[in-house]
Amino acid sequence: MKDDKDNLIAVESKAFAIRCIRLYQHLTENKKEFVLCKQLLRSGTSIGANVKEALRGQSKADFGAKMNIALKEACESEYWIELLFETDYITENSFKSINEDCKRLIRILTSIVKTTFTGNERK
Repeated sequence: MKDDKDNLIAVESKAFAIRCIRLYQHLTENKKEFVLCKQLLRSGTSIGANVKEALRGQSKADFGAKMNIALKEACESEYWIELLFETDYITENSFKSINEDCKRLIRILTSIVKTTFTGNERK
């Protein structure tokens, strides 16, 4: 089995989790915002945790289910990022940067989920 460092979604989801943690630290310390950023912290770090579980999945179905959960968490993260921007907790530049990372994860995870479940159920 390949090391997680060789796996694009593992690397990208971990990097995103670190960004969410750093944003949480910034917002709680400097903006005194605790509710929205805590939600982003939870969903943003959950993506990588589910990817890690998927990569060690017991079956293709297990792999697909965990990747689908990761996708749902990425979509939720996108929502919290939008709210943080639209309520002026993060700047437009910060929003564009982290939101693009989130959208990239959504694209990758969508592709993984579609590939996992498309045309293989009947085999």
